[in-house]
Amino acid sequence: MSSRVPVVSFEHRGVAVSELERDRRVRHLGIPSAPLIRRLCAETVSFRSLSGNSNHAMSRIQSFPPIVSERSKLLILGSMPGALSLKASEYYAHPRNAFWHIMGELFGAGPSLPYQERVTILQSAGIALWDTLQRCVRPGSLDASITEEVANDFPGLFATYPNITHVFFNGGKPEKAFRRHVLPTLHGHRPVFTRLPSTSPAHAAMRLDAKVQAWSVVKQVVS
Repeated sequence: MSSRVPVVSFEHRGVAVSELERDRRVRHLGIPSAPLIRRLCAETVSFRSLSGNSNHAMSRIQSFPPIVSERSKLLILGSMPGALSLKASEYYAHPRNAFWHIMGELFGAGPSLPYQERVTILQSAGIALWDTLQRCVRPGSLDASITEEVANDFPGLFATYPNITHVFFNGGKPEKAFRRHVLPTLHGHRPVFTRLPSTSPAHAAMRLDAKVQAWSVVKQVVS
């Protein structure tokens, strides 16, 4: 029998133990509640530059709960939701992010469908969504701006959902952060790790059809 994650929040070796058991009824539907997400999302604080007297804005943000269920076979990881995603309380909400276009090609979960319907389609296919980082500081939405990283509780997630056998990183930043903060904490259960081309609009040099082809490995795993 898999162990359950207690409702606590603390840091161990740079990893934040998230409350995976919170709002379990909602998470089994695969859609985190909007009030919960808003409570977890960004707050803006000010700090004074160490090199001068000018004030700077610093965005301290927190990621969403995972979209995951007992039937999940693979996990797709971003780094941290972008500004539009945090505002909408939805994964990959930026209209120029290719993620939902790719999911539409592979699973019929395209951006024209309501968000909850897209999430339901992915869950029915055995796909879970989360982010490597539980919280960080990030002005704007660019991964390159991220500092003060604290990772999500992946040992707890994998213990609670042992059917997850593959982890796919949406670009280089989530993989880098995962290998730095999470991999040293994993003992026993280790899924297969694969990096895929980023769906971010900041990585638009790669054509959409080429990204769909690269991401088709996701469909092969759950087929």
